[in-house]
Amino acid sequence: MTDTETSSPARLQGTLHVFVAFDWGDEILLDRVQQIVAASAQELPRRRRTPPSFFYRPPPLRVSLPDVNLELPELGRLDTAAGVTLFDFGAVSVSLQIAFDLTPDQLLRLAGRLADAGDLIQKARLAVEPLHRQLLPAIEDPLWQDDLSEEYFVFQFEPDALPQTTDHAWLAGMVHLESAPLSADEMAEALRHRLSYGPDDLFVPDWAAAVLVDRECADTLHAIAFANLQLLEFRHIDNRLDQNLQAASRIIHPLTRTGLPYWRLHARPLRVLGELKVEANGLFERAGNVLKLVGDPYLARIYRLLAQRFYLATWIENIQRKLEVAEGVYKVVSDQASAFRTELLELIIVLLILIEIILAFVR
Repeated sequence: MTDTETSSPARLQGTLHVFVAFDWGDEILLDRVQQIVAASAQELPRRRRTPPSFFYRPPPLRVSLPDVNLELPELGRLDTAAGVTLFDFGAVSVSLQIAFDLTPDQLLRLAGRLADAGDLIQKARLAVEPLHRQLLPAIEDPLWQDDLSEEYFVFQFEPDALPQTTDHAWLAGMVHLESAPLSADEMAEALRHRLSYGPDDLFVPDWAAAVLVDRECADTLHAIAFANLQLLEFRHIDNRLDQNLQAASRIIHPLTRTGLPYWRLHARPLRVLGELKVEANGLFERAGNVLKLVGDPYLARIYRLLAQRFYLATWIENIQRKLEVAEGVYKVVSDQASAFRTELLELIIVLLILIEIILAFVR
């Protein structure tokens, strides 16, 4: 493999796609959104190989945002097109498209600076805040946490703009968002997952960024944005489970220390645990089943690569394990409540018999 300067063109043109996901609340009422702002159903773009069975259910809504003013290393100050996609399960994905024309070294330095994306996330948040205020009547249980977001970067090139002989060290640095040299092991890990449909396209994803060489790539970008959104939602569900299990534990713990069974108040912990199970299962199902990839092996493989990079299977296992814990705790409290009712009924029966005996002697 040749050096970057000789194997890559003098300058590289392309588009940096930025996806920033937020969670706004338990549910976004999409019908209500369309009554408040101009929004269009987000239909998936299709190319010849994309089957009708690849779709969103229900379709999210797309809302255009004013251009966002950014200042980025190597690019300077610029205005970039922005939009947001709203999903019924309460999550939104802000997208920015930034054109670039840089040397390979400049592009690698830009990638390295994007590893600390705090300013860019804040810009995306500020861009969508006015819309959030407008749509509050359409959001069930609105809650926008400052510390809950997920960002992902896609460096997209036309097939003739980035040759397949691109230096592996440079490519690994791009998807790793690392401008410093990487070890051979790190390069191998960064480039371990790569996919091509034809001889001129390439998809290389990593945890924080991907390189995409393709001309018609709208469907691929949708799959990337949705996987990033799923990661956010799984983090959100996991956090909610932790918080609610801790709250349930605080309620349940005093019950185990109460000496007399008739002092045990089980209604509240049972209600908390029941709501926890319903909420977590509902969020889990909706976040996992919105995008249907049936019938398109290539897009399904893209999604699987991203799922591996995002460790979505691990998040799913953690959530399912915590749901099992919640189920176990619910059963324990429910059994305690049943035992308490049985003890109470037995006590009432004994009291009634005692009263009958006393009345018999009195008569």
